[in-house]
Amino acid sequence: MSTVNLVNLERVSHSYGIRMLLDGVSLGVGERQRIGVVGRNGDGKSTLLDILAGVTEPQEGRVSRSRSLRLGHLVQGDPLVPHETVRDVVLQGRLEHEWAADSTTREVVEVLLAGIDLDRLVDGLSGGERRRCSLARLLLEDHDLVLLDEPTNHLDVEAVDWLARHLVARELALVVVTHDRWFLDAVCDQTWEVHDGTVDVYDGGYAAFVLAKAERQRQAAASESRRLNLVRKELAWLRRGAPARTSKPKFRIDAANELIEDVPPPRDRLELQKFATQRLGKDVVELEDADLVRGDRTLLEHVTWRLGPGDRVGLVGVNGAGKTSVLRLLAGELEPTQGRVRTGRTVALAHLTQQVTLPDAASDVRVLDSVERIKRVTRTRDGEVTASSMLERFGFTGERLTTRVSDLSGGERRRLQLLRLLLGEPNVLLLDEPTNDLDIETLNVLEDFLDGWPGTLVVVSHDRYFLERVCDTVHGLYGDGTLRLLPRGVEEYLEHRRAALAAEPAAAPGGPAAAPVTDAAAQREARKTMARLERQIDKLQADETRLHDALAAHASDFERLADLDRELREVVARREALEEEWLEAADGS
Repeated sequence: MSTVNLVNLERVSHSYGIRMLLDGVSLGVGERQRIGVVGRNGDGKSTLLDILAGVTEPQEGRVSRSRSLRLGHLVQGDPLVPHETVRDVVLQGRLEHEWAADSTTREVVEVLLAGIDLDRLVDGLSGGERRRCSLARLLLEDHDLVLLDEPTNHLDVEAVDWLARHLVARELALVVVTHDRWFLDAVCDQTWEVHDGTVDVYDGGYAAFVLAKAERQRQAAASESRRLNLVRKELAWLRRGAPARTSKPKFRIDAANELIEDVPPPRDRLELQKFATQRLGKDVVELEDADLVRGDRTLLEHVTWRLGPGDRVGLVGVNGAGKTSVLRLLAGELEPTQGRVRTGRTVALAHLTQQVTLPDAASDVRVLDSVERIKRVTRTRDGEVTASSMLERFGFTGERLTTRVSDLSGGERRRLQLLRLLLGEPNVLLLDEPTNDLDIETLNVLEDFLDGWPGTLVVVSHDRYFLERVCDTVHGLYGDGTLRLLPRGVEEYLEHRRAALAAEPAAAPGGPAAAPVTDAAAQREARKTMARLERQIDKLQADETRLHDALAAHASDFERLADLDRELREVVARREALEEEWLEAADGS
């Protein structure tokens, strides 16, 4: 039986400036097809969605859509009207008894709008809350085709799992741009890779895409060096790891076995532990009967937890459970309310926060110079690597090496922030949402680097694939002060959460479910705190800019330069402290 295409692209071309994003592309989206779109940042994924939606007209070619097509489009911004309430923009006039009596509508509201008062004005919502409102409104509408641009942004592991199950159960066509590889595998039956002006089509989700791409490369070049590239290493983990134990990846197991039969596991944990022991003592970081109280929330209560050399730990938890606070406790940035934190004498710790802070962002410093100021040559398990080689490994090639740090995009700044951290050769890494703003290709590079990195690693991330890929164990924070080992990883955490939510009484009509840890009053207070801190941070950022200008103006007055430098350091320290406070408030909002 032939499939009717809802949207057809015929020889479509589109460029941005001198860069060709799509060059003679012909594609179609059929009924009930679920397509994942992958590619590097800037290669045209969002542009492709805009052309499918009719938001952007292609410069060449033709786009045709079926008659009476009902199309929904989630963009990375949001078109919400500021003076309307959440109830107005999401429920769009549905009467109380109507939407509350419908199980699907009620579930969307309870999951995506948990902790958001339906009578709040859109103008007072945070960026993440507005994003969830836009997604909820889209899911409550009737569509034949839905186009989603990064739908998992601002969703935790639990909400991403729910969204995947919800979309699979819906009878609609779907095209989704996302860097969440677990989500791609859970939802999609076809993958489009956008690169160099073309779109390559693969059957299946992310796992099948990796297999097919590896097979194409194997046929193109059979040499051993080619066989041991990043794509094949990724495939080796997919075959041996958690995704292969499900029925979702639709690729031939025999073909996968043949392709990777001579590929070693991505990470030899025993060898890495041995190597790590040479740099780390047996004591790394240990919590002893620790309590951690923030405001009126008890995040940890009588917790004893030991991190050893070479441990790779993922940390998951409900919103407001204190994941960021626990990382700050391990980093020594917070003191426990009770108990103690012991840090080994050989520990060299680095902490990647959610805030993207680069000291050279307000100056004319170039990317390569910014990195070489830290270290020209760094040691890895495979030997010494120059700063320029590390930059190229993380996607800074050609003219991007000499680009001003201030001109970098958000994703590029995140990559540079992470690279600068790694160049310090830490042996303990604390990563708070490291996958934010990174495309799949950069995530592959980061995972490959961490495969050969021998230290102790603690990761907080909503990216389930990344957690399962780089971590050996997972611990869960449930908001009740406990920290529990989860032998079966993220899936066990989700099972616990589903059971806990099923045991709770149903939410009263007119409001979201009681899913968040904090109550409404605490959330309002947290939002007020965030607004206050944002005003203070903006003022300090203005002071930083003023001081940088003053430094440039007094370049020959060494006494004045010393005073200005001291003042600048104080301003930067105050700003960073306020940003940490903002993160704590956001964790409970």
